[in-house]
Amino acid sequence: MLRDNARVPESDLTPHAAPSSLAAPAPSSVRTGPGDPRRDAAARWAGSVLGAGRPVDLATASADASFRRYFRLVDPRDGCSRIVMDAPPAHEDCRPFVHVAAMLADAGVNAPRVLAQDLEQGFLLLTDLGRVTYLDVLAQRDPARVDGLYADAVAALVGMQRIDLRGRLPLYDRALLARELDLFPEWYLGRHLSRPPDAAEAAAIARVGSLLLDRALAQPRVFVHRDYHSRNLMCCEPSPGVLDFQDAVEGPITYDLASLFKDAYIDWDEARLLDWLARYWDLARRSGLPVPADFGEFHRDFEWMGVQRHLKVLGIFARLAWRDGKRGYLDSMPRVRRYLRATCVRYRDLAPLAHWLDEAGTAPG
Repeated sequence: MLRDNARVPESDLTPHAAPSSLAAPAPSSVRTGPGDPRRDAAARWAGSVLGAGRPVDLATASADASFRRYFRLVDPRDGCSRIVMDAPPAHEDCRPFVHVAAMLADAGVNAPRVLAQDLEQGFLLLTDLGRVTYLDVLAQRDPARVDGLYADAVAALVGMQRIDLRGRLPLYDRALLARELDLFPEWYLGRHLSRPPDAAEAAAIARVGSLLLDRALAQPRVFVHRDYHSRNLMCCEPSPGVLDFQDAVEGPITYDLASLFKDAYIDWDEARLLDWLARYWDLARRSGLPVPADFGEFHRDFEWMGVQRHLKVLGIFARLAWRDGKRGYLDSMPRVRRYLRATCVRYRDLAPLAHWLDEAGTAPG
């Protein structure tokens, strides 16, 4: 097994206050020092791998919502920028990253290549896909670029979904999907809103959750990146560069589409979203992917999958904000909540959840 399926990853959901990709902060060199033993060890390891004969200088590239950190360095052999991943073995396992990176490379997806590895220490040396995320560009809302970026992201997604998995990834099974849903009543309702559901409300939420899981599990299964959104896609050549794929699973075909088109960090009008979704559906059919022949059925699958994801996202945002002190996550909650409510009011079976969200109210950030 590549990863303990009991863990609900948080790496996809990064606050605006801290960079989620390898794009920031600015490249001011940070020398290793006595206050950070792991950074010192990473500098020594990278220096040895690169034949520098000494520890190399590391610049902080980013930290994500897990224990992983990333550093940028200049390769003394050719002057190119590289990335060092620091994943403390007590908390993280580099093997899924290495495994999935190889799968993506074989599929022709532009993801960081693993140049060197020390799994015992938890260090990887990676190619650098640059500093500009999709979000950096999309936030400018330049119509000349937006459609092209999403077309590239869809093409890369189809490439990933065409990978012959043959049991090479963990299943996105009912148990894992259900554990993700449990984050919503516990952390969003109970902790963030200070309104834990009573027995009747909890039963109603569970009934809706069961419907969501039934529909998700009825979908065809493909490669699921699981965090496929604007902060994990890089503007580079070829486009896009794909990051943060270590939690990939075999699961519902619409999951990554919900991540991409109903992004927690940027939103688009409904007509544009439907156009992109239809373009994906057409490309997927022509590429031999097992999407439904009826677009209406496919759209419903996409919408319901988005509800499962957004319930999870609200729970994870709340947990990271209140348990871990990462309050930047609160900034994106209103957007996610709007996605959730807009979908739920469109479907009779989900309408009780929309009503209950209205009753529960909101909490100040």
